[in-house]
Amino acid sequence: MTIERIDPSTLAGERESLESWLDFHRATLALKTEGLDEAQLRTASVSPSDLTLFGLVRHMAEVERGWFRRVLAGEDAGPIYYTEEDRDRDFHPGPDDTFEEAYATWQAEIARARELAAGRKLDEIGVGAHRSGERFNLRWIYVHMIEEYARHNGHADLIRQAVDGATGD
Repeated sequence: MTIERIDPSTLAGERESLESWLDFHRATLALKTEGLDEAQLRTASVSPSDLTLFGLVRHMAEVERGWFRRVLAGEDAGPIYYTEEDRDRDFHPGPDDTFEEAYATWQAEIARARELAAGRKLDEIGVGAHRSGERFNLRWIYVHMIEEYARHNGHADLIRQAVDGATGD
């Protein structure tokens, strides 16, 4: 699998900028996982953190699902990995969980997010509500998703460097 990461245009309008920066960060996380085996994907960077690339991919599948399916579209889309008993289960894959499944699920959630956002105006308020009860427009969701990926891509940089010494943006 070859991951294509395209630099966002420096001359784009607002929507194209938001969408291209979100796609850039999605591709960045994918690149951080490229070429690693299952054991490496389960490796945390430094103790006491148990954060792994595998867990980050599962988490971002949940984040995509939550903001686009539940908040934007109002879909009754339950959690993929976490439970009410373990709200952080997305970060903690079990021994029978596979990265292949997690990656495919993440990509499917990204595809669904793109479908749900297509044709909506940036000012359009989502049909659903966040678990806080607040409602958000698509612009806010895009900005939040860029922030979420950017923060976790920083984590991914450190994890990847601890796993095999690879660095880069």
